[in-house]
Amino acid sequence: MFEQEDEWVSKTQMKKQMNDLQALGMELTKLSSDTLKKIGLDEELFEAIATYKKITSNSALKRQAQFIGRLMRDTNPAPIEAYLAKLRGDNTAHNAFLQRVEQARTRLLADDGAITQFMADFPQADAGKLRT
Repeated sequence: MFEQEDEWVSKTQMKKQMNDLQALGMELTKLSSDTLKKIGLDEELFEAIATYKKITSNSALKRQAQFIGRLMRDTNPAPIEAYLAKLRGDNTAHNAFLQRVEQARTRLLADDGAITQFMADFPQADAGKLRT
């Protein structure tokens, strides 16, 4: 009888989602234009953020913030959140990579045998630059 039902979302939950998207849009307003281009936002959202940065009137800022929030509803927030997390340094995979690099650097500085092992593992590396 009943076909597939959509998941029911309360009005409070919908408002929270919209406020979260608007807050995400406000985070974007703090970024430079070059950084925004790297995220790959759609043209209308990019222009709305650029306009927000030019406005000085408080009431106009509020209206523009709401407009950005409305545009964010049509945008997939996951790539934006991931990029912002990477900018903030919240990316655990990236942090783990940096820790491994730091540990390798520490080993290379402490032990000459580590340089020999590194060169065996990565023959394309420049040994002269590595030793200096």
